[in-house]
Amino acid sequence: MTASMVSVCTSASQAATRRPGPTRANGPNSYPSFASYVRARQSVLLRTARSLTANPSDAEDLLQTALTKTYVAWDRIEDHRALDGYVRRALLNTRTSQWRKRKVDEFACDELPEPEVAPAGDPAEQQVLRDAMWRAIMKLPARQRAMVVLRYYEDLSEAQTAEVLGVSIGTVKSAVSRALGKLREDPELTPVR
Repeated sequence: MTASMVSVCTSASQAATRRPGPTRANGPNSYPSFASYVRARQSVLLRTARSLTANPSDAEDLLQTALTKTYVAWDRIEDHRALDGYVRRALLNTRTSQWRKRKVDEFACDELPEPEVAPAGDPAEQQVLRDAMWRAIMKLPARQRAMVVLRYYEDLSEAQTAEVLGVSIGTVKSAVSRALGKLREDPELTPVR
């Protein structure tokens, strides 16, 4: 057990006991079972907290907050066999709240972070490629050709293509896969690749 784990758990217990409650005594031994639970499970819970944050100090703070929430709700938790799940849920909810509240900073810079525009290819080469592709598509069987055109030229989804052609989605997937395989093997497209 490391000193940081002891301090996290001790701090959580002390922070929770400072909060006055109508029915509980304010003292470090208000819930002896809580203290024994923390001593027994703190290393496992800290490991869980560390998996939720990149910084070990943030993980300790996160665990301390979750244990404080657990301590405050201790008398309302009916099944103490499910405490690990309760604390893990408190860890996750706390981390989610922290994430939602984080501030996104904007910084001014000298240059705009715009992506560089790639140089356009030679229009003649692009036309040669389109013509070769279309000739290869025209060599496909009519059904495969229709599916390729609908999927890639008309930009329809597999479900939309299946609906237009009156076939199942699985049929579209398999026929398009076979058609793409034939296009990959087309000798006219090999030099283009």
